[in-house]
Amino acid sequence: MSLIITNLHVSREQTPIIKGVSLCIEPGELHILTGHNGAGKSTLLNALMANPLYEVTSGSIVLDDVDLTSLPTFARARHGLFLSLQTPPEVPGVPMDDFLRTSLEAITGERPHTLPFERDLQSALGLLRLDPKFAKRSLNEGFSGGEKKRSELLQLLMLKPKYALLDEPDSGLDPDAVGYLIEVISKLREQGTGILLVTHYEHVIDALNPTEIHKLDQGILT
Repeated sequence: MSLIITNLHVSREQTPIIKGVSLCIEPGELHILTGHNGAGKSTLLNALMANPLYEVTSGSIVLDDVDLTSLPTFARARHGLFLSLQTPPEVPGVPMDDFLRTSLEAITGERPHTLPFERDLQSALGLLRLDPKFAKRSLNEGFSGGEKKRSELLQLLMLKPKYALLDEPDSGLDPDAVGYLIEVISKLREQGTGILLVTHYEHVIDALNPTEIHKLDQGILT
């Protein structure tokens, strides 16, 4: 069981951005991805999740022996892949808890039972030091930057993916919120989730004790 990226090449509007990236992430491993702005970090994560703005021109993405390379985003999510965005969209009129129930149903094919769902939701809210009323707010509508980051972490805890792609979840967070992030990542690793994390902060890297640290430079992994 692993997420295996092999000789991946990605372009946007016919411009090559990712140039032959290969990477293997095992369950419970944490891989850190660093690099200057414009190196292709966000492009790589978006391509792994099948963002239609990015074209995989060659190479492969395999998750637990399933070739995801030609599959759409929803299929990759069903196979256990999750992407946390730098700037998640606002969805007025859709409460967080309803969104999470619907997402779980889309992934598992079954509507989650009320009691286990509420138990998991309250546990996740507690870990993130969020008021229970947070789950009744419309998804990201009117959220501060820090609240949007914690909204993404709440989704991560509730959906329990096999592999998580986290695009700078620590940017703009105060020290307390960074502590919550470190707790969440540690908990997920204990549960067997493999993680690819983009960050620029040395103190976050040091606190997380990653499996490996990679640098992306002009679309090439070093």
